[in-house]
Amino acid sequence: MTDVFTALAHPVRRAVLRRLRAGPMSAGDLAGAFPVSKPTMSRHFATLKDAGLIQAERAGTSIRYRLNVTVADEALAAVMELLGRSVTKKEDSR
Repeated sequence: MTDVFTALAHPVRRAVLRRLRAGPMSAGDLAGAFPVSKPTMSRHFATLKDAGLIQAERAGTSIRYRLNVTVADEALAAVMELLGRSVTKKEDSR
């Protein structure tokens, strides 16, 4: 789960995930949406892929990325659990 939170720490990677919520996109289309170099985008894609947040599909010479909803849901559940615990502790201290 640490890899997921590390991946989510960067605003470009979060923006990539937001774009992929609408459906799969090619690496070129995604990279063209951000003012960073292609090698930088490749590192962002690798970080998201290593964390399991996206999946890559090769189609000929292009790569299409899609959101891995299962991992994204697990990360959201972990955050909600953490927030729930902190809220409970805060209420208990009153």
